[in-house]
Amino acid sequence: MTNAGTVEPGSVQAYAAPVLDNVARVLVGKENVTRLALAGILAGGHLLLEDAPGTGKTMLARALAASLGLGFRRVQFTPDLLPSDVTGVSMYRPATGEFEFVPGPIFTGLLLADEINRATPKTQSALLEAMGEGQVTESGVTHVLPPPFVVLATQNPIEHEGTYRLPEAQLDRFLLKLAVGYPTLEEEVRMLGRLQGAHPIDTLGPVATPADLLAARAAVRSVRVSDDLRRYMAALTARTRAHAQVALGGGPRASLALQGVAQALAALSGRAFVLPDDVKAAAPGVLAHRLTLRIEARLAGTRPEEVVADVLRHEPVPAEPVSVPSGPAQVAGATL
Repeated sequence: MTNAGTVEPGSVQAYAAPVLDNVARVLVGKENVTRLALAGILAGGHLLLEDAPGTGKTMLARALAASLGLGFRRVQFTPDLLPSDVTGVSMYRPATGEFEFVPGPIFTGLLLADEINRATPKTQSALLEAMGEGQVTESGVTHVLPPPFVVLATQNPIEHEGTYRLPEAQLDRFLLKLAVGYPTLEEEVRMLGRLQGAHPIDTLGPVATPADLLAARAAVRSVRVSDDLRRYMAALTARTRAHAQVALGGGPRASLALQGVAQALAALSGRAFVLPDDVKAAAPGVLAHRLTLRIEARLAGTRPEEVVADVLRHEPVPAEPVSVPSGPAQVAGATL
């Protein structure tokens, strides 16, 4: 990386290292969740963070947007929020006698949909077209969202008062669902010392550009996946559908998500090929939120993450991944 934030010829790993270091200035001890979140962004997906209030969900979103050089807008989702408050609205201009579209906060690089499960299902669904198609349709006119576009939504656990459960179609649009988690005692002590004065987020600057991110995404898509690993990923998803405790398992979109995140994790490790460990690391965040458990499993206190762990235990891992040349993930003809 240069001071100007351009990416020199090299690997996705080299591109990501300063981004991860930059976020670590703000979030103490959250390297793993930051790495997974960045993998999701590199895979071209959207992220859902679910955890208790005050664990750093909003701060992670702000730090990622600042580090990646993305425009950032935050929308606080509340029961009275309207879809047009997010997407935008057409307003009549008396001077011209015409309607003019006024873009909403969704027209940005990274949209933080804060506490998304506090808004009504109608407002939640306003994000579906933008997340799936990268566009907004208002009054029959389609408006394209400039890439890169990322939705990072946060939600409190569903047992908290005043929340609405996200429907399955909405959950399936999120590539990854992650939990930030509470810090350890030592991490919390370090956090108190670091934040005694000014908050690091106030001075956090970009270490990459949106163009860099688009080039890195292209490199991630070029990461090799063997036929055996494709079969392994498809089998994992299929096993969720056949699991005794699952009423609705992962669909084809889950398999695609699993492949994309595994490719991104491989690239972040400096490899141009995927290993079974990349798939295993991606599986909990990709699959768990896509599972609808049977009522008896829910009453017994079973969690979707436990089902994913059981699936990983019982699905045979490819014995010998196809041998491919080692080296950083690059994309032909692109500067990375």
